[in-house]
Amino acid sequence: MNLDDIKKLNPNDFSNWPLIPKAVALCILFMLILFAGYWFDWQNQLSELDAAKQKETQLRESFLAKKKQAVNLDAYRSQLKDLELAFGALIKQLPNKAEMDALLTDINQAGLGRGLEFELFKPAEKEIFSEFYAERPIAVRVTGNYHDLGAFTSDVSRLPRIVTLSDINITPGAHALTMSATAKTYRYLDEDELATQKAAQKKAEKSKEAKK
Repeated sequence: MNLDDIKKLNPNDFSNWPLIPKAVALCILFMLILFAGYWFDWQNQLSELDAAKQKETQLRESFLAKKKQAVNLDAYRSQLKDLELAFGALIKQLPNKAEMDALLTDINQAGLGRGLEFELFKPAEKEIFSEFYAERPIAVRVTGNYHDLGAFTSDVSRLPRIVTLSDINITPGAHALTMSATAKTYRYLDEDELATQKAAQKKAEKSKEAKK
């Protein structure tokens, strides 16, 4: 069959076409139907299918993560309990407001007990407030020999309440060494002070949001 034979085919008499042109025409028609179905319907369905597969993957990952958390729930609870106990032990090492004077006395006695001479022992007038505790720096300057100064710092570190020494500077003198340092004591806040801190924090957060 040549081009002239194809031109002579009658579109209105498809049933009498030769087998080969009829088969080719049916294939073309079938391809057009497939293309039209994809363009007008299947394309959206395939996109929805891809989206559903992605969501399925996300749900599987979420399920596995939650399953892992559920399996380790007892371990998490045990760790939380340990943290609460550790936190409680640290809180017990912080004196309350009424015990601060006794703690200052303990620091002073630790130096005197080692035979040191205090040239300066000046607690700061204002405390530095944090979320649940207050910090009070104390300017300290003592004189003594090297061994006694070392023993004093060791005694301070072993006090039942938390006391830290920072900004330590030792200078030699004619007959002894002079150590200058900042001792920091800490106490936990009472209920009224905690409420004031929370109110101040909320106010600061609102101020930041307003500036944005």
